[in-house]
Amino acid sequence: MNEAIILAGGMGTRLKSAVPDLPKCMAPVNGKPFIAYVIVHLQQQGIEKFVFSLGYKHEYFIDFLQKNLSAGNYTIVTEQEPLGTGGAIELACSVVQSENVLVTNGDTLYKMQYSSFKQFHLNKKAACSLCLKPMEYFDRYGSVTMNGNNEIIAFHEKKITTKGLINGGVYLLNVSQFLSNHFPEKFSFEKDYLEQKTGSGKLFGHVQDAYFIDIGIPDDYVKAQIELS
Repeated sequence: MNEAIILAGGMGTRLKSAVPDLPKCMAPVNGKPFIAYVIVHLQQQGIEKFVFSLGYKHEYFIDFLQKNLSAGNYTIVTEQEPLGTGGAIELACSVVQSENVLVTNGDTLYKMQYSSFKQFHLNKKAACSLCLKPMEYFDRYGSVTMNGNNEIIAFHEKKITTKGLINGGVYLLNVSQFLSNHFPEKFSFEKDYLEQKTGSGKLFGHVQDAYFIDIGIPDDYVKAQIELS
């Protein structure tokens, strides 16, 4: 379990005012692409192999990856047209070599501790485990509800919330169980997979109160320049 899929194919529409000509994950933060911080954190957690799911302006990643990762340590899969988050993960899973794979977004840095997350996932025999971030006074993210066994039983729409758990966008996925579903070519991982699996006994949440930043909007992109200095 030392392999990760990094989703980096999004257009980053909300960030275009700050970074008009680059894919969102390649937005510079203190002189290096944001995705570099994601990769380094995962390497520090024991991840050795990467699958990069690319799409929009994928050519911008090539030189960076060639200079920063050994050729045998990463694979690139490229969407010829947008497949949605679910379609992108399904395509990436077709080249994954491990039974369980970490999945994360290339525009979000969540400094979770992988060893405890991995053990949780295996203990639960989960089809998919989510790393959940405790947060206060938020309206940008939806919240997640679990039962006493850490099984996820509900996802809630975005609204003003004083205290709750958000989906941190970091998953551990049992590859064969995921691929055994009959998905359309284009689908949403969140809507068409996660929300459909609530209450199935296969979807679990692991809470970690670790550093989290999502550079999807200009204000948080500016914040990243300060916090990741």
